Amino acid sequence: MPVSLRGGSKSVPQGKSGGTQPEVDITASLAPPGNEYPPHHGITMHSWKRFALALLPATAQTVLSQHVVDLSGDGWTVSSKALNISVPGHLPSQAHLDLFAANVIERYYGLNDFNLRWIVNNNWTYTSDPIKGLSKNAKSSYLVFNGLDTFTTIEICGQIIGTTDNQFRQYTFDISKAVSKCKEPTLALNFGSAPSIVNKIAEDPNSQTWPYGPQQIYEYPNRWFMRKEQSDFGWDWGPAFAPVGPLMTMKAFTPLNTDLDIFRKGQINHLAPDQSQPWVVNASIDFLGTLPDQSSMTIEIKDIESGEVLKSGSLEDVSTSGQSVSGSITIDADAPKLWWPNGLGKQNLYSATINIEGKGEEKLASVTKRTGFRTIFLNQLNITEEQLAQGIAPGANWHFEVNGQEFYAKGSNFIPPDAFWPRVTEEKMDRLFNAVVAGNQNMLRVWSSGAYLPDFIYDIADERGVLLWSEFQFSDAMYPTDQPFLDNVAQEIIYNVRRVNHHPSLALWAGGNEIESLELPLIKEADPEHYSHWVGEYETLFVRLILPLVYENSRSISYMPSSTNNGYLYVNLSASIPMAERYDNTTSGSYYSDTDHYNYDSSVAFDYGSYPVGRFANEFGYHSMPSLQTWKQAVDHDELHFNSSTVVLRNHHYPPGDTETDNFHNASMGMGEMTMAVERYYPIPNKHDPVANFSAWCDATQMFQADMYKSQIQFYRRGSGMPERQLGSLYWQLEDIWQAPTWAGIEYDGRWKKLHYMAQDIYQPVIVSPFWNYTTGGLSVYVTSDLWETARGTVNLTWVDLSGKPIAGNAGTPRTKRFTVGGLNSTEIYATGLSGLSLPDKTDAVLVLSINARGRLPNAGDAVSTFTHRNQFTPVFPNKLSLVDPNLSVSFDEEDNTFIVEAKNGVSLYTWLDYPSGVVGYFDENNFTLLPGEKKKLKFHVQKDETGGKWVKDVTVRSLWDQTTTQ
Repeated sequence: MPVSLRGGSKSVPQGKSGGTQPEVDITASLAPPGNEYPPHHGITMHSWKRFALALLPATAQTVLSQHVVDLSGDGWTVSSKALNISVPGHLPSQAHLDLFAANVIERYYGLNDFNLRWIVNNNWTYTSDPIKGLSKNAKSSYLVFNGLDTFTTIEICGQIIGTTDNQFRQYTFDISKAVSKCKEPTLALNFGSAPSIVNKIAEDPNSQTWPYGPQQIYEYPNRWFMRKEQSDFGWDWGPAFAPVGPLMTMKAFTPLNTDLDIFRKGQINHLAPDQSQPWVVNASIDFLGTLPDQSSMTIEIKDIESGEVLKSGSLEDVSTSGQSVSGSITIDADAPKLWWPNGLGKQNLYSATINIEGKGEEKLASVTKRTGFRTIFLNQLNITEEQLAQGIAPGANWHFEVNGQEFYAKGSNFIPPDAFWPRVTEEKMDRLFNAVVAGNQNMLRVWSSGAYLPDFIYDIADERGVLLWSEFQFSDAMYPTDQPFLDNVAQEIIYNVRRVNHHPSLALWAGGNEIESLELPLIKEADPEHYSHWVGEYETLFVRLILPLVYENSRSISYMPSSTNNGYLYVNLSASIPMAERYDNTTSGSYYSDTDHYNYDSSVAFDYGSYPVGRFANEFGYHSMPSLQTWKQAVDHDELHFNSSTVVLRNHHYPPGDTETDNFHNASMGMGEMTMAVERYYPIPNKHDPVANFSAWCDATQMFQADMYKSQIQFYRRGSGMPERQLGSLYWQLEDIWQAPTWAGIEYDGRWKKLHYMAQDIYQPVIVSPFWNYTTGGLSVYVTSDLWETARGTVNLTWVDLSGKPIAGNAGTPRTKRFTVGGLNSTEIYATGLSGLSLPDKTDAVLVLSINARGRLPNAGDAVSTFTHRNQFTPVFPNKLSLVDPNLSVSFDEEDNTFIVEAKNGVSLYTWLDYPSGVVGYFDENNFTLLPGEKKKLKFHVQKDETGGKWVKDVTVRSLWDQTTTQ
């Protein structure tokens, strides 16, 4: 369908659904090498003679006969006329970053998220030095932007050439007339204050309104009127800096866009592909101007590892639709090596070079992209008779299948890793994804209301085997449905679906976050009389608009309208509402959905009956404090105590709901939740030194967080063998955006919390888990396996007191239990009641569970692997235990670069190795239980070291016992 630009921008549309544009007579020249700072850029000036093609980012690419002037780097000025401020600028950047570089402001420190609001309340202009290097012989010149944030007026040679109002789109402007008589052209990008602009939109009597209730305000209001990163206006885990500027998140030079879609013949997005069918490779390239007659397309697909050519030749069925040229080729079903997620096989990657040739085989353009062969399918189909016969509860499936195989999705939720995207470097993301893989995760949910990830992050995910459940940028609100807004969103969807479609790590497109599971119920409560109208508004955006655009531009990726829902009743692509959502049309005893779960009543934190039972857990969690080392990066020394003003106000749970800086009331509720959780279950720190006491409190909140997540993940993983057939758990959240109390498992600078170490342990392929009903005293032990085939082995069950001595008769528990557990399944190996055990003192007892299993990893051929795992159970909560000083020690073995930890006198619970500031990395294992006499050798994997190796001497070790001491 034709689309136009909200706000009247005169840009060149892209995509299969793009509109028409004026014909130009243009040719191109060689593209320049990538700029070194930062590793991605995105403003370019193009002078064309005859013909131009638009290309996606790639590992290698060439545009022939095109003269390009790259405008990234220095040579810019950032200014605010109202504030009389002018400083040197840089592209890509944002106003905050350039003001910081000029020593005008501090960033990410103290309460500067409040104190720097004068920046966002003003307009900022980026002005270039005179642009040199434009071709004097060019007939046509274009300006291409890959990320203007957000409300921008663009001037060149003093003439306004267009405006933008969408951070997530690519814009192309014809500047031929503007520069034709301009000797020294300069470019000015005038960025408006986003809060001021959306407030004016909201005040317009013609703007859409909603009943009070569903519109979630975190700090700045009216975010739903803008196509800008929604969390820029605040969230409960991050600041509201609301930055503006030319942020470019592309890895390489990118004039326009290309879609490479790889799928099985006959594949449809919402149905399971037939794995016996040949592969179809469809290439669709957007271009400017007019495609010459008799143009053709060729392709060469090469195995990156071996260099062997998989397929080469002409593309078939070459056709032009609007400003896109497309063609396809088929490849034998079993010819390519498949790409698999982490833990399920190898990440085989291919390079695909697509050439556009004119009459007489004249090469007009060439693009190379790295890709992989895999199918990924979100199965929401009805439970079959065969599944019912296996004991699976009725309803519908809700799980992922890769290359025709269902698997357990293990992972977390990815939020923006920085409030300022130009600071998100490849180096930082390499460290983060190394931590993801080391943490045994195979999927991240890329949460909506951040930003669409740049290609270089998808590249890293491709290499690491991390699937990215990706979402369109809508969250926790109802959104406008006027035609200009829908047209703007359509361009955004088309651009981003096509841009990242070639990445094998792309797992799913979801319309938005919690729209169906949270916002619709809220609006039903607020306006029940008109509820059907609001459902229609929801469907207009997420079903009628977005679904067809995804299907038009990708055959390989499933789509669902909202991150958490009950699936659909049917799909009819010829209907006006192509997907009929199930909503509340459910049957008791049946399961249909994925779940998200938050309960801040810590009294039920470990009550399994309080957890949702569903097919997949996509979001759950509880907040904790970061470490002392991380707090020191952002807080003055005299503020390092639990209830200091700065610590409290950097806690945005619960958010103020407005722009007030005095949020003590709401933030104190969040601080209170952490405090009460610690007091209920853990020893209460009472150290003489106030900073040491603050650190111990931070540590205790992380203990609770890790234990609560562990309890839920074990429960969800056990569900793989229960009637709900639960096949995924993605906790909230992976990483931090700043130094503050949040739900993250990895702190802002990359330091792992206890949560990430816990997940690393409990996401192992075969685990043993205790399940304790503390109200009845019932205890059961399960073995859970993510392998695809049966595993067999033995569980050792050993009761000891806290000094490490065996309890007589093993307290009436068998010392070993043999087990057999099916693929993607769980089995109970032991059940008892605590009242029936011969425990002399429940406060002085630990059940140590250790497993030794044999089985085959997926895609490992006939190779049999050994799997070990250890877990523990105490019949009372940690604060009731009669703890013994374990007399811990840690030493460093310089020969093999390992740390040796030993407990000499007692059982060490929550054994924690800590390291000083100045280094980032992780231990092989942490937050573990150590019995007296055991020595554990651990390596520290250095990711970044600013100490020259001196950090080693400052590594320390502590345990739960240390929470009870005053020193």
